[in-house]
Amino acid sequence: MKRVISSGNLFDLSASASPAEQVDALVDEAGVSIERIVSRGHASPPGFWYDSPRAEWVVLLSGAATLEFEGEREPHPMKPGDHMLIDAHCRHRVASTSGTEPSVWLAVYYPGGTPDGTRGVDGQ
Repeated sequence: MKRVISSGNLFDLSASASPAEQVDALVDEAGVSIERIVSRGHASPPGFWYDSPRAEWVVLLSGAATLEFEGEREPHPMKPGDHMLIDAHCRHRVASTSGTEPSVWLAVYYPGGTPDGTRGVDGQ
């Protein structure tokens, strides 16, 4: 049986010299996608909301970020190690990421979650 091994380092940022946010697909199989995202002061455009048909679990590995959720007044600041489950169709946006150091995210997208998005922010 042939084994295919893929490896790398989530903190190796040498591959990107572009000012654009970097998104690297690590796994995309059986309805599950895992991405490494490197943000350098990036934010969602004004008025833009993510509205994914899949649930998302995201962890901030380095840097800093702030997420906003539609219908909530208070933003959700994140520091390294903070993670969040965002249900499918829970409208959210990246309000800010650190402009002084790369913000490295690991995002896992998978089928599931409630269509009204009531559970993703606080787990209830």
